[in-house]
Amino acid sequence: MNQFNLGMIGGGTVGSGVFHALQQNSALLTARIGVGIAIRKVAVKAFDEPRPYPITEKLMTLNWRDVVEDPEIHIVTELVGGTGIAKTMILAALERGKAVVTANKALISAHGPELFAAARKHNTSLYFEASVAGGIPIIKVLRESMVGNRIDRIDGIVNGTCNYILTRMKREGAAFADVLADAQRLGYAEADPTLDVDGHDAAHKIGILASLAHGFWVDHHDIHVEGIRSLTPLDIRFAAQLGYTIKLLGMVRMAPPASGKKNSGPRISVSVSPTLVPDGHVLASVNDVFNAVFVSGSPIGDTLYYGRGAGKDATASAILSDIADAALDRKHGTPQRVPPFVAHARDGKVIPYAETRSRFYLRLNVLDRAGVIAKISAIISKAGLSLSSIVQPEGHEGETVPLILMTHIAQRAAMDKAVTAISKLPAVKGPSLLLPVEDFG
Repeated sequence: MNQFNLGMIGGGTVGSGVFHALQQNSALLTARIGVGIAIRKVAVKAFDEPRPYPITEKLMTLNWRDVVEDPEIHIVTELVGGTGIAKTMILAALERGKAVVTANKALISAHGPELFAAARKHNTSLYFEASVAGGIPIIKVLRESMVGNRIDRIDGIVNGTCNYILTRMKREGAAFADVLADAQRLGYAEADPTLDVDGHDAAHKIGILASLAHGFWVDHHDIHVEGIRSLTPLDIRFAAQLGYTIKLLGMVRMAPPASGKKNSGPRISVSVSPTLVPDGHVLASVNDVFNAVFVSGSPIGDTLYYGRGAGKDATASAILSDIADAALDRKHGTPQRVPPFVAHARDGKVIPYAETRSRFYLRLNVLDRAGVIAKISAIISKAGLSLSSIVQPEGHEGETVPLILMTHIAQRAAMDKAVTAISKLPAVKGPSLLLPVEDFG
């Protein structure tokens, strides 16, 4: 077959962007893959809903079942979002043997095993390039281009909203709340920004990448997640004085094998946290709404993937790539060239965050009294930890002053225990802030 029919569910900002991109680049796509793509139906919430690009009226329907139940439609795009009705839509399409393309990272993160099992059962495929980092082809890189590599680490700036806020905080010395309000006004942040600024969107994405890289499903409940609400302009400035930039990083690391166990599955750590990144590292210069994913593997070494992580155009690019793959797979009768997750039964494990190791940045607010630093240092030493530097900036007015501690490499559990003990000192006032420091050594 040299032409496949496409049905789209969702005609809002992203959906109309995909429709527009297909209209603009249809001839180019056909010339490159040798297969035509014809849009047959587009399910929308309302015919007159606001959308950046028009959709041909005769193609629109208000009933998504008109798309998934049409026997003439071979490929379905789900661009509705969420984990409710979108799951029903995708399963209904897969059960009818249709290829499905989605940008729904929350759904993949929450229900990936069920969705991919349904695709296998009905001899079809689920494509999800647009679910992580927008227009950056990181899914295909991990799934296909690096299929012969052992992945040692992944570091991802995968949420444009947080990266925009942190960039503005560093450039302008502005407070988090002020930049967030501006981001909402400009459309970079949602009216309810919780999913972004509390780190959950990044967790959905880094969990998908971790699953691809290590061959077993990473449950999003096993990912340690911290957001950026607690960051202050002081933290941004102190980090800069120490030679670092704070970024919200999704991090995946290989962990040492379990003691006494041989031939067990991979052990990895997966986390999302504001992290101090050295100014000389390429990730420190990824600014505004851009995303970047740094992948280190063997034999390939270090690689970087950079681009726009969201928006109608970046998402449309990734969706078109998946549509092309779906059409070619259909044409050649190969529903799965490379399985998305190659070893679901593999005995892999996400280790507790408390077992991870790194250097740390600790910001305290303390009374400006003699002997305070000595007492804090004694607790640090008793916990078996060591400090690389102590910074107590001058010129701060008020009863308390900030105190910045930088540690050598330590286990998170030991660091948490020390911070708990320090917080009980009468001279320590207000909340502290503990962040990992990543030197990429």
